[in-house]
Amino acid sequence: MSTSINRVTLVGNLTRDPETRQAGATTVCTLRLAVNDRVKNKDTGAWTDYANYFTVSVFGAQGERCAQYLVKGRQVAIDGRLRWRSWEGNDGGEHETVEIVAENVQFIGTREGGAAGPTSTKASDQAAADFDDDIPF
Repeated sequence: MSTSINRVTLVGNLTRDPETRQAGATTVCTLRLAVNDRVKNKDTGAWTDYANYFTVSVFGAQGERCAQYLVKGRQVAIDGRLRWRSWEGNDGGEHETVEIVAENVQFIGTREGGAAGPTSTKASDQAAADFDDDIPF
């Protein structure tokens, strides 16, 4: 049997503020991400942007940091995997979706009153960043 690869990397802007909920003892932060795709009109030859929208789930401490620091419009880079799920809605109908489960979220650009540049929410990267502050050069 062959090996499967389930990996996705996206860079886009948040279309709304993050939303959090508890799943047992774990915090889950939901992000809504817009990623533009350039499409050339075959009749006019003009390029236009076409928006694709994705739902991203971020778990645990990384999700808590996303909820704390991210706001609508902020650019982020997401690295993760796809997950398909289905459920029965309140209307009795079957619904399904494909969402992205984030393994790493990079904050891109600036936030109000903050410094510019990418910021990682991965725990190991945070520890490295804290360590770098102690270096005297």
